[in-house]
Amino acid sequence: MTSFSKTPLLDTIHTPDDLRKLKIEQVRQVADELRQETIDAVSVTGGHFGAGLGVVELTTAIHYIFDTPRDRLIWDVGHQAYPHKILTGRRDRIRTLRTAGGLSGFTKRSESDYDPFGAAHSSTSISAGLGMAVARDLSGGKNNVIAVIGDGAMSAGMAYEAMNNAGAMNSRLIVILNDNDMSIAPPVGAMSNYLSRLYSGKTYRTIREAAKQLGKHLPKMIADRAERVEEYSRGFMTNSGTLFEELGFYYVGPIDGHNLDHLLPVLKNVRDMEDGPILVHVVTQKGKGYGPAEAAADKYHAVVKFDVATGTQSKSKPNAPAYQNVFGQSLVKEAEKDDKIVAITAAMPSGTGVDIFNKAFPKRTFDVGIAEQHAVTFAAGLATEGYKPFCAIYSTFLQRGYDQVVHDVAIQSLPVRFAIDRAGLVGADGATHAGSFDNAYLGCLPNFVIMAAADEAEMVHMVATQVAINDRPSALRYPRGEGRGVEMPEVGVPLPIGKGRIVRQGNKVALLSFGTRLADCEKAADELAAHGLSTTVADARFMKPLDVDMVLKLAREHEILLTVEEGSIGGFGSHVMQTLAEHGMLDSGLLRFRSMVLPDEFIDHNTPAAMYAYAGLDAKGIVAKVFETIGRDQAGTIKLAGA
Repeated sequence: MTSFSKTPLLDTIHTPDDLRKLKIEQVRQVADELRQETIDAVSVTGGHFGAGLGVVELTTAIHYIFDTPRDRLIWDVGHQAYPHKILTGRRDRIRTLRTAGGLSGFTKRSESDYDPFGAAHSSTSISAGLGMAVARDLSGGKNNVIAVIGDGAMSAGMAYEAMNNAGAMNSRLIVILNDNDMSIAPPVGAMSNYLSRLYSGKTYRTIREAAKQLGKHLPKMIADRAERVEEYSRGFMTNSGTLFEELGFYYVGPIDGHNLDHLLPVLKNVRDMEDGPILVHVVTQKGKGYGPAEAAADKYHAVVKFDVATGTQSKSKPNAPAYQNVFGQSLVKEAEKDDKIVAITAAMPSGTGVDIFNKAFPKRTFDVGIAEQHAVTFAAGLATEGYKPFCAIYSTFLQRGYDQVVHDVAIQSLPVRFAIDRAGLVGADGATHAGSFDNAYLGCLPNFVIMAAADEAEMVHMVATQVAINDRPSALRYPRGEGRGVEMPEVGVPLPIGKGRIVRQGNKVALLSFGTRLADCEKAADELAAHGLSTTVADARFMKPLDVDMVLKLAREHEILLTVEEGSIGGFGSHVMQTLAEHGMLDSGLLRFRSMVLPDEFIDHNTPAAMYAYAGLDAKGIVAKVFETIGRDQAGTIKLAGA
């Protein structure tokens, strides 16, 4: 029996050069086959899904019209670039997405020449694209630069900073606004598509330029009036272009992003324009072409493996609550007692657990969009008026609001409560989303209380602790994923500020954990005990203020002291070492101290367990570090210096 391919035309395309050899009437079939391959691949791998399906036609059209990779194509955020990866020589590896040694879930420079800029945080494409366009102009080049940015990413100030700069410079840059969610445009019909082709065509642009030149010779009042009529007629007919025109962009759109008969000629016109910058407004539908995704509220934004026929996702049942849900539920309980509590998130309500709070208190919940800088200062403003803002932002995204954390919150000692999700290594999203640095970048700031939950029960008490801290900012960090399955308290009770706890008592080795590595410390203690090494396990709870009394006691009463944290150098271990040094505990040579942190590198995507094993921060790594510190291997052989 002869097998037949479901994607015969796509099978002939290994790079966009092959795509560009096809007749224009074949492009629709390529797009249809590309959508089928994307659905099939993500059903095997999981990952971001809806956004990629929404840009299948746009992806195909861009690579057909433009000369990639010589023309630079930047996908903002990059999570919608799976179809792009299939068309650009990576189809044979597409089912390795987000797995160890496989393709990244985002664009990545080291992965392909077709990825000129790595993107996994949003709203960077126009800035990067402008940099590339200026570099081209300085070098005397002629290639195009295209930035594709979603409407969600346009909620970030950085996009407007870049557009303002690009408009003032008049550099030839093409920005494609992929409007797929906020519906900032009216339904797209034949008239607006006709107008878009007209406005992007050379004849109209030539007439418009001639009119501008003529206007220079008319009395100013008449010339201004004529220009305004032309501008507002375009703004009225297209309904959304005036803002972009004011920023200095030539606006084209809105056009139907799934209709190749409209997309291809408009993109060709835009490609052939000699002036810039240009903004092409394309309306698409997330999840397009896959029924279950189109019907779902989140358009299957991100999925685990699923059955293609039904759309059923194969989620394993967790045996413990997810940390983000514990946060959301705890905050609801606190807010029932205190009407000053409000919650803020930057476009990640479900990712942070703020969606749970929103269901209970919609008027006290604020999703500010992809605008972390604004979120932090907005929270600071609320705090000045006696409210108790909880600002829930991933560690990796809070980096974007760092100046605001320092200047607007810490210096003024305002009681903004930071709930820092995705602390530590995060798995399939890789280095761009890892919460590796917040211990270091927050720990150096005066006036901060910094906590890390060792398990989900501790987290309930720490949320209550944050509510009670009303004279300075505080941060509570917790990882992605499920807790340990411990017994949960009915209500949160504020913890004594700056006090840790001893979890188990020993006398030779002390393991001092900050965060959820506590579970691995306990496993390591069991193994060390089996080797005859009596081990104390302590949970710091607070990095700042540090429990100095507990740290000094551990140092005095044990031969070896190890700190363990899910963060980079410069964090918890550095604070402990500073304290030991200041109190003379390192002077006598009686104490052997080691600090276990993430390695000084960006770790590629894998499962969290595999990533922590690689980092040496699992139970096995902790045991190995203890034996290395006392100078013997695990078989008990003493290692001699120089041997």
